Amino acid sequence: MAASMELSLNNLPSEPLLLILSFLDFRDLICCSFVSRRLNELSSHNPLWKGLCLKHWLLKESDKIQKVQTWKELFKEFYADLGQYMDHYGTLKRAWEDLKRYLNQQCPRMIASLKEGAKEEELDGIEAQIGCKLPSDYRCSYRIHNGQKLVVPGLMGSMALSNHYRSEDLLDIETAAGGFQQRKGMRQCLPLTFCFHTGLSQYMALESTEGRSRCEIFYHCPDQMAQDPSAIDMFITGSSFTDWFTSYVHNVVSGEYPIIRDQIFRYSHDKQCVATTGDITVSVSTSFLPELSSVHPPHFFFTYRIRIEMAKDALPENACQLDSRYWKITNANGNVEEVRGPGVVGEFPVMSPGKVHEYASCTTFSTTSEYMEGYYTFHRLKNKEEIFNVCIPRFHMVCPPFRESMVRSQGSARVVSRSSLNQDNSSDTDDYDEGELRGINIAAPGGRCPRHI
Repeated sequence: MAASMELSLNNLPSEPLLLILSFLDFRDLICCSFVSRRLNELSSHNPLWKGLCLKHWLLKESDKIQKVQTWKELFKEFYADLGQYMDHYGTLKRAWEDLKRYLNQQCPRMIASLKEGAKEEELDGIEAQIGCKLPSDYRCSYRIHNGQKLVVPGLMGSMALSNHYRSEDLLDIETAAGGFQQRKGMRQCLPLTFCFHTGLSQYMALESTEGRSRCEIFYHCPDQMAQDPSAIDMFITGSSFTDWFTSYVHNVVSGEYPIIRDQIFRYSHDKQCVATTGDITVSVSTSFLPELSSVHPPHFFFTYRIRIEMAKDALPENACQLDSRYWKITNANGNVEEVRGPGVVGEFPVMSPGKVHEYASCTTFSTTSEYMEGYYTFHRLKNKEEIFNVCIPRFHMVCPPFRESMVRSQGSARVVSRSSLNQDNSSDTDDYDEGELRGINIAAPGGRCPRHI
Protein backbone atom coordinates (compact mmCIF):
# COMPACT_ATOMS: atom_id res chain seq x y z
CA MET A 1 0.00 0.00 0.00
CA ALA A 2 1.55 3.25 -1.15
CA ALA A 3 2.17 5.84 1.47
CA SER A 4 -0.29 8.74 1.21
CA MET A 5 1.25 11.97 0.05
CA GLU A 6 0.90 14.85 2.49
CA LEU A 7 -1.12 17.71 0.98
CA SER A 8 0.35 21.16 1.44
CA LEU A 9 0.30 24.55 -0.26
CA ASN A 10 3.87 24.04 -1.34
CA ASN A 11 2.81 21.00 -3.38
CA LEU A 12 -0.04 22.77 -5.19
CA PRO A 13 0.60 24.42 -8.57
CA SER A 14 0.51 28.23 -8.67
CA GLU A 15 -2.11 28.65 -11.42
CA PRO A 16 -5.16 27.36 -9.53
CA LEU A 17 -4.07 29.17 -6.37
CA LEU A 18 -3.72 32.45 -8.27
CA LEU A 19 -7.14 31.88 -9.81
CA ILE A 20 -8.64 31.49 -6.33
CA LEU A 21 -6.82 34.58 -5.06
CA SER A 22 -8.15 36.61 -8.01
CA PHE A 23 -11.63 36.41 -6.44
CA LEU A 24 -10.44 38.03 -3.21
CA ASP A 25 -10.56 41.71 -2.33
CA PHE A 26 -7.45 43.60 -1.24
CA ARG A 27 -8.18 43.07 2.48
CA ASP A 28 -8.31 39.31 2.02
CA LEU A 29 -5.11 39.33 -0.03
CA ILE A 30 -3.34 41.18 2.77
CA CYS A 31 -4.60 38.60 5.28
CA CYS A 32 -3.39 35.77 3.05
CA SER A 33 0.08 37.28 2.94
CA PHE A 34 0.45 36.58 6.68
CA VAL A 35 -0.53 32.90 6.45
CA SER A 36 2.60 31.43 4.91
CA ARG A 37 5.61 32.28 2.82
CA ARG A 38 4.02 30.67 -0.25
CA LEU A 39 0.80 32.67 0.08
CA ASN A 40 2.81 35.80 0.78
CA GLU A 41 4.56 35.37 -2.56
CA LEU A 42 1.38 34.53 -4.46
CA SER A 43 -0.71 37.34 -2.94
CA SER A 44 1.86 39.85 -4.21
CA HIS A 45 1.41 38.66 -7.80
CA ASN A 46 1.37 41.77 -10.00
CA PRO A 47 -1.73 40.95 -12.13
CA LEU A 48 -3.83 40.56 -8.96
CA TRP A 49 -3.03 44.11 -7.84
CA LYS A 50 -3.34 45.47 -11.35
CA GLY A 51 -6.97 44.31 -11.36
CA LEU A 52 -7.58 45.88 -7.95
CA CYS A 53 -5.99 49.17 -9.09
CA LEU A 54 -8.38 49.21 -12.05
CA LYS A 55 -11.40 48.30 -9.92
CA HIS A 56 -10.90 50.76 -7.07
CA TRP A 57 -8.76 53.57 -8.54
CA LEU A 58 -9.49 53.24 -12.26
CA LEU A 59 -5.75 53.04 -12.94
CA LYS A 60 -4.60 51.73 -16.31
CA GLU A 61 -1.24 50.76 -17.75
CA SER A 62 -0.73 54.31 -19.02
CA ASP A 63 -1.08 55.63 -15.46
CA LYS A 64 1.76 53.39 -14.32
CA ILE A 65 4.27 54.22 -17.02
CA GLN A 66 5.86 57.08 -15.07
CA LYS A 67 5.89 55.11 -11.82
CA VAL A 68 8.80 52.90 -10.80
CA GLN A 69 6.48 50.80 -8.64
CA THR A 70 4.75 47.45 -8.62
CA TRP A 71 0.95 47.43 -8.91
CA LYS A 72 0.75 46.50 -5.25
CA GLU A 73 2.87 49.49 -4.26
CA LEU A 74 0.75 51.76 -6.45
CA PHE A 75 -2.42 50.42 -4.85
CA LYS A 76 -1.02 51.12 -1.38
CA GLU A 77 -0.04 54.66 -2.38
CA PHE A 78 -3.55 55.49 -3.53
CA TYR A 79 -5.09 53.77 -0.53
CA ALA A 80 -2.98 55.83 1.86
CA ASP A 81 -4.27 59.02 0.18
CA LEU A 82 -7.86 58.12 -0.75
CA GLY A 83 -8.70 54.94 1.17
CA GLN A 84 -11.42 56.64 3.22
CA TYR A 85 -13.31 57.32 -0.04
CA MET A 86 -13.11 53.81 -1.44
CA ASP A 87 -16.91 53.38 -1.40
CA HIS A 88 -17.32 56.47 -3.60
CA TYR A 89 -14.11 57.00 -5.56
CA GLY A 90 -14.68 54.55 -8.44
CA THR A 91 -18.20 55.82 -9.15
CA LEU A 92 -17.31 59.52 -8.99
CA LYS A 93 -13.99 59.19 -10.82
CA ARG A 94 -15.72 57.34 -13.64
CA ALA A 95 -18.41 60.03 -13.83
CA TRP A 96 -15.78 62.77 -14.03
CA GLU A 97 -13.84 60.91 -16.72
CA ASP A 98 -17.00 60.28 -18.78
CA LEU A 99 -17.99 63.93 -18.48
CA LYS A 100 -14.56 65.27 -19.49
CA ARG A 101 -14.30 62.85 -22.41
CA TYR A 102 -17.67 64.01 -23.71
CA LEU A 103 -17.00 67.71 -23.15
CA ASN A 104 -13.61 67.44 -24.83
CA GLN A 105 -15.45 66.44 -28.00
CA GLN A 106 -18.51 68.69 -27.70
CA CYS A 107 -17.44 71.89 -25.89
CA PRO A 108 -13.74 71.72 -24.98
CA ARG A 109 -13.53 75.27 -23.58
CA MET A 110 -15.54 74.07 -20.57
CA ILE A 111 -12.74 71.64 -19.67
CA ALA A 112 -10.40 74.58 -19.09
CA SER A 113 -12.66 75.92 -16.34
CA LEU A 114 -12.26 72.81 -14.15
CA LYS A 115 -10.03 73.22 -11.11
CA GLU A 116 -7.53 70.69 -9.81
CA GLY A 117 -8.59 68.55 -6.87
CA ALA A 118 -8.52 69.98 -3.35
CA LYS A 119 -6.08 68.63 -0.79
CA GLU A 120 -7.27 66.70 2.24
CA GLU A 121 -6.07 69.38 4.64
CA GLU A 122 -8.01 72.03 2.67
CA LEU A 123 -11.25 70.11 3.13
CA ASP A 124 -10.47 69.63 6.82
CA GLY A 125 -9.95 73.38 7.10
CA ILE A 126 -13.32 74.10 5.48
CA GLU A 127 -15.05 71.78 7.95
CA ALA A 128 -13.41 73.64 10.82
CA GLN A 129 -14.44 76.98 9.27
CA ILE A 130 -18.14 76.16 8.88
CA GLY A 131 -18.41 73.87 11.90
CA CYS A 132 -20.01 71.01 9.93
CA LYS A 133 -18.81 67.70 8.52
CA LEU A 134 -18.87 67.43 4.74
CA PRO A 135 -20.41 64.25 3.27
CA SER A 136 -17.79 61.69 2.25
CA ASP A 137 -18.92 61.51 -1.38
CA TYR A 138 -18.78 65.31 -1.67
CA ARG A 139 -15.25 65.35 -0.26
CA CYS A 140 -14.27 62.53 -2.60
CA SER A 141 -15.50 64.38 -5.70
CA TYR A 142 -13.71 67.55 -4.61
CA ARG A 143 -10.47 65.58 -4.23
CA ILE A 144 -10.85 64.81 -7.95
CA HIS A 145 -11.93 68.31 -9.08
CA ASN A 146 -12.44 71.31 -6.82
CA GLY A 147 -15.43 72.59 -8.80
CA GLN A 148 -14.75 75.11 -11.55
CA LYS A 149 -13.66 78.68 -12.08
CA LEU A 150 -16.49 81.23 -11.95
CA VAL A 151 -17.10 81.50 -15.68
CA VAL A 152 -19.94 81.36 -18.19
CA PRO A 153 -21.11 78.90 -19.36
CA GLY A 154 -21.37 76.88 -16.17
CA LEU A 155 -20.65 73.18 -15.95
CA MET A 156 -24.04 72.39 -14.38
CA GLY A 157 -26.13 73.53 -17.30
CA SER A 158 -27.74 76.56 -18.94
CA MET A 159 -31.19 77.72 -19.95
CA ALA A 160 -32.18 80.63 -22.20
CA LEU A 161 -35.65 81.96 -22.92
CA SER A 162 -36.29 85.39 -24.43
CA ASN A 163 -34.33 87.76 -22.16
CA HIS A 164 -34.08 85.23 -19.35
CA TYR A 165 -30.75 83.40 -19.07
CA ARG A 166 -29.36 81.03 -16.46
CA SER A 167 -26.04 79.16 -16.36
CA GLU A 168 -24.91 77.37 -13.20
CA ASP A 169 -21.29 77.01 -12.12
CA LEU A 170 -20.15 74.14 -9.89
CA LEU A 171 -18.67 76.10 -6.97
CA ASP A 172 -15.20 75.40 -5.64
CA ILE A 173 -15.09 74.53 -1.95
CA GLU A 174 -13.73 77.90 -0.81
CA THR A 175 -16.48 79.88 -2.58
CA ALA A 176 -19.12 77.42 -1.37
CA ALA A 177 -17.96 77.82 2.22
CA GLY A 178 -18.36 81.59 1.87
CA GLY A 179 -22.04 81.03 1.06
CA PHE A 180 -22.66 78.55 3.90
CA GLN A 181 -26.04 79.35 5.47
CA GLN A 182 -26.72 79.79 9.17
CA ARG A 183 -29.91 81.85 8.91
CA LYS A 184 -33.24 80.47 10.03
CA GLY A 185 -34.95 78.49 7.30
CA MET A 186 -31.64 77.60 5.61
CA ARG A 187 -29.50 76.46 8.52
CA GLN A 188 -26.54 74.18 7.80
CA CYS A 189 -26.96 74.44 4.01
CA LEU A 190 -23.97 74.63 1.65
CA PRO A 191 -24.34 76.01 -1.91
CA LEU A 192 -23.21 73.65 -4.67
CA THR A 193 -23.93 75.81 -7.72
CA PHE A 194 -24.35 79.48 -8.52
CA CYS A 195 -25.68 81.53 -11.44
CA PHE A 196 -24.39 85.09 -11.91
CA HIS A 197 -27.50 86.20 -13.81
CA THR A 198 -30.25 85.01 -11.47
CA GLY A 199 -28.49 84.45 -8.14
CA LEU A 200 -29.82 80.90 -8.33
CA SER A 201 -28.10 78.17 -6.30
CA GLN A 202 -28.60 74.53 -5.55
CA TYR A 203 -27.92 73.75 -1.89
CA MET A 204 -26.93 70.62 0.02
CA ALA A 205 -28.14 70.07 3.59
CA LEU A 206 -25.19 69.19 5.82
CA GLU A 207 -27.44 68.34 8.78
CA SER A 208 -30.95 66.93 9.20
CA THR A 209 -32.65 70.08 10.43
CA GLU A 210 -35.67 72.28 9.64
CA GLY A 211 -37.38 69.34 7.95
CA ARG A 212 -34.54 68.54 5.57
CA SER A 213 -32.65 65.25 5.33
CA ARG A 214 -28.86 65.26 5.55
CA CYS A 215 -27.20 65.30 2.11
CA GLU A 216 -30.45 66.31 0.37
CA ILE A 217 -29.91 68.69 -2.56
CA PHE A 218 -32.47 71.32 -3.51
CA TYR A 219 -33.38 74.72 -4.93
CA HIS A 220 -34.72 76.94 -2.18
CA CYS A 221 -38.01 78.72 -2.80
CA PRO A 222 -39.35 81.38 -0.37
CA ASP A 223 -42.98 80.88 0.65
CA GLN A 224 -44.49 84.10 -0.64
CA MET A 225 -47.77 83.52 1.20
CA ALA A 226 -46.17 83.23 4.64
CA GLN A 227 -45.40 86.28 6.75
CA ASP A 228 -42.36 84.59 8.28
CA PRO A 229 -39.32 85.14 5.98
CA SER A 230 -37.81 81.88 7.24
CA ALA A 231 -40.60 79.92 5.52
CA ILE A 232 -38.56 78.22 2.78
CA ASP A 233 -39.98 75.57 0.46
CA MET A 234 -37.61 73.48 -1.62
CA PHE A 235 -37.57 71.76 -5.01
CA ILE A 236 -35.61 68.55 -4.43
CA THR A 237 -32.97 67.64 -7.04
CA GLY A 238 -31.06 64.80 -5.33
CA SER A 239 -30.89 62.62 -2.23
CA SER A 240 -27.07 62.66 -2.07
CA PHE A 241 -24.16 64.25 -3.88
CA THR A 242 -23.40 61.01 -5.75
CA ASP A 243 -27.02 60.64 -6.86
CA TRP A 244 -27.17 64.29 -7.94
CA PHE A 245 -23.85 64.41 -9.80
CA THR A 246 -23.92 61.02 -11.52
CA SER A 247 -27.52 61.55 -12.70
CA TYR A 248 -26.54 64.88 -14.23
CA VAL A 249 -23.45 63.40 -15.92
CA HIS A 250 -25.54 60.56 -17.34
CA ASN A 251 -27.99 63.04 -18.86
CA VAL A 252 -25.12 64.97 -20.43
CA VAL A 253 -23.05 62.12 -21.88
CA SER A 254 -26.11 60.21 -23.12
CA GLY A 255 -27.22 63.24 -25.13
CA GLU A 256 -30.34 63.68 -23.01
CA TYR A 257 -29.20 67.27 -22.39
CA PRO A 258 -28.31 68.84 -25.76
CA ILE A 259 -25.23 70.95 -26.47
CA ILE A 260 -26.43 74.25 -27.93
CA ARG A 261 -24.02 77.07 -28.78
CA ASP A 262 -21.21 75.33 -26.86
CA GLN A 263 -23.31 75.05 -23.68
CA ILE A 264 -25.14 72.24 -21.89
CA PHE A 265 -28.88 72.94 -21.96
CA ARG A 266 -30.99 71.12 -19.42
CA TYR A 267 -33.83 70.10 -21.70
CA SER A 268 -35.12 66.56 -21.14
CA HIS A 269 -36.38 64.60 -24.12
CA ASP A 270 -38.73 61.64 -23.90
CA LYS A 271 -37.78 59.32 -26.79
CA GLN A 272 -41.46 58.50 -27.30
CA CYS A 273 -42.26 62.19 -27.70
CA VAL A 274 -41.85 62.16 -31.48
CA ALA A 275 -44.55 62.25 -34.16
CA THR A 276 -44.18 61.97 -37.93
CA THR A 277 -46.83 63.16 -40.37
CA GLY A 278 -45.88 62.47 -43.98
CA ASP A 279 -42.43 63.98 -44.51
CA ILE A 280 -42.42 66.10 -41.34
CA THR A 281 -41.28 64.98 -37.88
CA VAL A 282 -41.95 66.93 -34.70
CA SER A 283 -40.15 66.22 -31.40
CA VAL A 284 -40.33 68.01 -28.04
CA SER A 285 -38.07 68.39 -24.99
CA THR A 286 -38.95 70.20 -21.76
CA SER A 287 -37.32 71.86 -18.75
CA PHE A 288 -38.56 73.05 -15.35
CA LEU A 289 -37.36 76.50 -14.26
CA PRO A 290 -37.23 76.67 -10.44
CA GLU A 291 -36.13 80.31 -10.39
CA LEU A 292 -39.44 81.34 -11.99
CA SER A 293 -41.57 78.94 -9.94
CA SER A 294 -43.02 78.81 -6.45
CA VAL A 295 -44.89 76.36 -4.24
CA HIS A 296 -46.93 78.98 -2.42
CA PRO A 297 -48.64 80.35 -4.42
CA PRO A 298 -48.61 77.31 -6.74
CA HIS A 299 -46.88 78.56 -9.89
CA PHE A 300 -44.83 76.12 -11.96
CA PHE A 301 -42.87 77.43 -14.93
CA PHE A 302 -41.73 75.20 -17.79
CA THR A 303 -39.98 75.87 -21.05
CA TYR A 304 -40.11 73.49 -23.98
CA ARG A 305 -38.12 73.20 -27.18
CA ILE A 306 -39.75 71.98 -30.38
CA ARG A 307 -37.88 70.62 -33.39
CA ILE A 308 -39.67 70.47 -36.76
CA GLU A 309 -37.81 68.60 -39.49
CA MET A 310 -38.63 67.71 -43.07
CA ALA A 311 -37.08 64.47 -44.33
CA LYS A 312 -34.03 64.85 -46.58
CA ASP A 313 -35.53 62.51 -49.16
CA ALA A 314 -38.84 64.41 -49.36
CA LEU A 315 -39.87 65.57 -52.84
CA PRO A 316 -39.07 69.24 -53.57
CA GLU A 317 -42.70 69.85 -54.53
CA ASN A 318 -43.67 68.95 -50.91
CA ALA A 319 -42.09 72.16 -49.59
CA CYS A 320 -44.57 73.92 -47.32
CA GLN A 321 -45.07 76.78 -44.86
CA LEU A 322 -46.48 76.74 -41.34
CA ASP A 323 -49.61 78.89 -40.98
CA SER A 324 -51.03 78.26 -37.50
CA ARG A 325 -50.96 76.12 -34.39
CA TYR A 326 -53.52 74.39 -32.19
CA TRP A 327 -52.91 73.34 -28.58
CA LYS A 328 -54.95 71.15 -26.29
CA ILE A 329 -53.71 71.60 -22.71
CA THR A 330 -54.81 69.26 -19.90
CA ASN A 331 -53.84 69.89 -16.28
CA ALA A 332 -53.60 67.47 -13.35
CA ASN A 333 -57.28 68.02 -12.50
CA GLY A 334 -58.34 66.94 -15.99
CA ASN A 335 -59.38 70.45 -16.98
CA VAL A 336 -58.84 71.12 -20.68
CA GLU A 337 -57.99 74.36 -22.44
CA GLU A 338 -57.68 74.89 -26.19
CA VAL A 339 -55.58 77.57 -27.86
CA ARG A 340 -55.29 78.54 -31.52
CA GLY A 341 -53.06 81.13 -33.09
CA PRO A 342 -51.05 82.15 -36.15
CA GLY A 343 -47.49 80.86 -36.65
CA VAL A 344 -45.15 79.85 -33.85
CA VAL A 345 -43.75 82.60 -31.61
CA GLY A 346 -44.39 85.11 -34.37
CA GLU A 347 -42.70 83.07 -37.11
CA PHE A 348 -44.04 81.20 -40.15
CA PRO A 349 -41.21 78.80 -41.03
CA VAL A 350 -40.88 77.38 -44.53
CA MET A 351 -40.03 73.67 -44.62
CA SER A 352 -38.13 72.09 -47.50
CA PRO A 353 -36.31 68.73 -47.81
CA GLY A 354 -33.72 68.44 -45.01
CA LYS A 355 -34.79 71.72 -43.38
CA VAL A 356 -34.90 71.90 -39.56
CA HIS A 357 -36.70 74.59 -37.58
CA GLU A 358 -36.35 74.78 -33.78
CA TYR A 359 -37.88 77.18 -31.32
CA ALA A 360 -38.33 77.52 -27.56
CA SER A 361 -41.53 78.46 -25.81
CA CYS A 362 -42.88 78.45 -22.26
CA THR A 363 -45.92 77.71 -20.15
CA THR A 364 -46.95 78.27 -16.55
CA PHE A 365 -49.58 76.44 -14.54
CA SER A 366 -50.73 75.95 -10.97
CA THR A 367 -51.08 72.17 -10.86
CA THR A 368 -48.11 69.88 -10.34
CA SER A 369 -48.38 68.30 -13.77
CA GLU A 370 -49.82 69.01 -17.19
CA TYR A 371 -49.60 67.72 -20.71
CA MET A 372 -49.92 69.38 -24.09
CA GLU A 373 -50.62 68.08 -27.57
CA GLY A 374 -51.91 69.52 -30.81
CA TYR A 375 -51.04 70.16 -34.44
CA TYR A 376 -49.59 72.69 -36.87
CA THR A 377 -51.42 73.67 -40.02
CA PHE A 378 -49.32 73.97 -43.20
CA HIS A 379 -49.95 74.84 -46.84
CA ARG A 380 -47.95 73.69 -49.87
CA LEU A 381 -45.85 76.39 -51.50
CA LYS A 382 -46.82 75.21 -54.99
CA ASN A 383 -50.50 75.06 -54.15
CA LYS A 384 -51.68 77.30 -51.30
CA GLU A 385 -55.07 75.61 -51.37
CA GLU A 386 -53.49 72.31 -50.30
CA ILE A 387 -53.71 72.55 -46.51
CA PHE A 388 -52.79 69.80 -44.06
CA ASN A 389 -52.15 69.26 -40.34
CA VAL A 390 -48.93 67.99 -38.75
CA CYS A 391 -49.27 66.25 -35.38
CA ILE A 392 -47.49 67.57 -32.30
CA PRO A 393 -46.87 64.61 -29.95
CA ARG A 394 -48.25 64.69 -26.42
CA PHE A 395 -45.61 65.84 -23.94
CA HIS A 396 -45.80 65.92 -20.17
CA MET A 397 -44.46 68.54 -17.79
CA VAL A 398 -44.20 67.36 -14.19
CA CYS A 399 -43.04 69.48 -11.28
CA PRO A 400 -40.12 67.89 -9.41
CA PRO A 401 -40.74 66.70 -5.83
CA PHE A 402 -40.86 69.58 -3.39
CA ARG A 403 -40.85 69.93 0.37
CA GLU A 404 -43.02 72.48 2.12
CA SER A 405 -41.44 74.58 4.87
CA MET A 406 -41.89 73.54 8.48
CA VAL A 407 -43.44 76.94 9.16
CA ARG A 408 -46.36 76.16 6.85
CA SER A 409 -46.72 72.51 7.79
CA GLN A 410 -46.62 73.42 11.50
CA GLY A 411 -43.62 71.38 12.53
CA SER A 412 -43.81 68.50 10.09
CA ALA A 413 -42.32 69.14 6.67
CA ARG A 414 -43.73 66.98 3.90
CA VAL A 415 -42.52 66.05 0.47
CA VAL A 416 -45.08 66.65 -2.27
CA SER A 417 -44.93 65.34 -5.81
CA ARG A 418 -47.44 65.31 -8.64
CA SER A 419 -50.57 65.16 -6.50
CA SER A 420 -50.95 68.24 -4.32
CA LEU A 421 -51.81 71.86 -5.03
CA ASN A 422 -53.86 70.88 -8.08
CA GLN A 423 -56.00 73.99 -8.18
CA ASP A 424 -57.12 75.04 -11.64
CA ASN A 425 -55.60 78.51 -11.71
CA SER A 426 -53.40 78.58 -14.78
CA SER A 427 -53.07 81.58 -17.05
CA ASP A 428 -53.05 81.27 -20.83
CA THR A 429 -52.84 83.73 -23.67
CA ASP A 430 -52.61 83.15 -27.37
CA ASP A 431 -49.83 85.66 -27.87
CA TYR A 432 -46.46 86.10 -26.28
CA ASP A 433 -45.71 89.25 -24.32
CA GLU A 434 -41.97 89.69 -23.83
CA GLY A 435 -42.52 92.56 -21.44
CA GLU A 436 -44.51 90.40 -19.06
CA LEU A 437 -41.83 87.72 -19.08
CA ARG A 438 -39.25 90.38 -18.31
CA GLY A 439 -41.34 91.30 -15.29
CA ILE A 440 -41.09 87.72 -14.06
CA ASN A 441 -37.31 87.97 -14.06
CA ILE A 442 -37.41 90.97 -11.73
CA ALA A 443 -40.46 90.32 -9.59
CA ALA A 444 -41.30 87.37 -7.37
CA PRO A 445 -41.54 84.06 -9.26
CA GLY A 446 -45.20 83.78 -8.37
CA GLY A 447 -46.02 86.72 -10.65
CA ARG A 448 -48.36 86.28 -13.58
CA CYS A 449 -46.76 85.18 -16.83
CA PRO A 450 -48.63 84.36 -20.04
CA ARG A 451 -48.03 81.12 -21.82
CA HIS A 452 -45.78 81.44 -24.78
CA ILE A 453 -47.47 78.90 -26.97
